[in-house]
Amino acid sequence: MDALLLSRLQFAFTIAFHIIFPSFTIGLASYLAVLEGLWLITRNAAFKTLYLFWLKVFAISFGMGVVTGVVMSYELGSNWSAFSAAAAPVIGPLLAFEVLTAFFMEASFLGIMLFGWKKVGPGLHFVATCLVAVGTLISAFWIVSANSWMQHPTGFGHTTSGGLIATDWWAVIFSPTFPTRFAHMVLAAYLTTALVVGAASAWRLLRDSEEPEARIALRMAIGMLAIVAPLQLVAGDLSGKLLDRVQPAKLAAIEGFWETKARQDFHIVAWPDRAIAANRWELSVPGVGSLITTGQVDAVVKGLRDFKPQDRPPAFLVFWAFRVMVGLGVAMIGLGAWGVWLIARNRLDGARLFQMACIAMGPAGFVSVICGWIVAEVGRQPYVIYGVLRTADAVSPVGAGQVSASLLGFLTVYAIIFSVGVLYILRLIAEGPAAGADEPAPPIQRAPGSALAAAPGDAP
Repeated sequence: MDALLLSRLQFAFTIAFHIIFPSFTIGLASYLAVLEGLWLITRNAAFKTLYLFWLKVFAISFGMGVVTGVVMSYELGSNWSAFSAAAAPVIGPLLAFEVLTAFFMEASFLGIMLFGWKKVGPGLHFVATCLVAVGTLISAFWIVSANSWMQHPTGFGHTTSGGLIATDWWAVIFSPTFPTRFAHMVLAAYLTTALVVGAASAWRLLRDSEEPEARIALRMAIGMLAIVAPLQLVAGDLSGKLLDRVQPAKLAAIEGFWETKARQDFHIVAWPDRAIAANRWELSVPGVGSLITTGQVDAVVKGLRDFKPQDRPPAFLVFWAFRVMVGLGVAMIGLGAWGVWLIARNRLDGARLFQMACIAMGPAGFVSVICGWIVAEVGRQPYVIYGVLRTADAVSPVGAGQVSASLLGFLTVYAIIFSVGVLYILRLIAEGPAAGADEPAPPIQRAPGSALAAAPGDAP
């Protein structure tokens, strides 16, 4: 394996680990804001208990997201210096805006969330929680904006030295694919959180069907699934229909289309093979592929054979990652509908089969997010900036041995961090929301004979 492939594997590995945590904390921050708002309105202690419980999980996940994300900024310099040199005038400001407008706000007000519960008023604490939630959404805005520009670059020009420069910042930030991709990412984060909350609550209900916090949280998770999962299907469909215009090779890889024709077949499952430029086998619905991908029955959709072999993305990986993502999305819709049906019949708390299904679906959001990024990033190949800069031209002039050493180091460190962090989160979930909730502050320990020992108002 050469330095190019190793560098791609390293970045894919680090971003796959990293995206797990932002996709969870974006939704969890909004969930915390809702919980605290409901507690302020109703003064129901269960909402406060849930808030304090999920705040611990949020803090751990936020920290792990920061640790796993910082590495990627170094990789842009160490492994992708040619990309950084060419695209920094465009990408650099977008990433800087993310730090200035989002990360600083999140980090600052997270301190109030964690340590200010008994030091500031309830209203100010709620404001801090809302600002952290808004900060996570702003962070997602800038990151998706930068990635959307790389997927379909607009509003830029070339310098005399061959680099890129922004000529229209509005077009750079709001590239044509950005609105639907941003909605798709945010909804994915909300679904990820709903599935984790639902799994944790179902786990608790299997042990105690009367636990009030688990009953409330499971109903909130079902409500989110029932509303957001269908919306996600619509957002994903809108985003996919843009591909026929902006990334036709990716669309062909997603659908397993090799020949250009009208009334394409829709391949439910297939075995795409780049070596023979065809599907080795396929299970298809005749004549509806064009309708599904473009919205028009007679639309002519390009196949991968219309692209040079070196310009074709890896069809097999893109094809199956997309189907895993969509399949899990349909399962989420079904789970939400099942939950609503049980709530309507007042049978949710004793529905053990449904609760076990919720536990099984707990990781589905993370798997879907990773599959979505595989479709987006692998489907963009062989370009790092689509149609502008090839991935092979973006890599740093380093040897395979150097990249191998850093990749092995990352594999080891990330395995330790991820394992310890996830085990600790699972331990917290197993203990349940009521464990240690709203514990009183420990008394101040004063050394005998100290000035504080004789403070006014102290008992002798």
